[in-house]
Amino acid sequence: MSLMSLKKTRRVQVIAMATVALVISTALIGYAMRDGINFFRSPSQVMEEPPAPNETFRIGGLVEEGSVVRGQGHEVRFSVTDGGASVPVVFSGVLPDLFSENQGMVGTGRYVNGVFEASEILAKHDETYMPKEVMDALKEQGVYQEATPGS
Repeated sequence: MSLMSLKKTRRVQVIAMATVALVISTALIGYAMRDGINFFRSPSQVMEEPPAPNETFRIGGLVEEGSVVRGQGHEVRFSVTDGGASVPVVFSGVLPDLFSENQGMVGTGRYVNGVFEASEILAKHDETYMPKEVMDALKEQGVYQEATPGS
């Protein structure tokens, strides 16, 4: 073999190895992130197309007035609504201090047998903040109005 064809062969081998390494690393990153990506759904979307019981996702909306029921220990049951639909939620744990009725919340968990079993609940962090996904879902249902300055 000549020196030129040896260089070409070596270059092709290096490119092939780099391509294989890139494909393997992309597959490993995707496999590692498979449980780390949680899609957001509004209560209306959950009721229209209920997700599989093994799918972890985020749900957001307003805590429905009069729906908060505290059970034994740290168990809390309530409903989250976007004005178009309500989804019952059960959560075992300590709720955030700012959690209250008619306030925005986002929960992470699974929808099993018609109930969202939350593993985490997040509440708004001040009087004016609402997560973008929750705001968009409430606007879609005609429930959310922009706050006017000074009100």
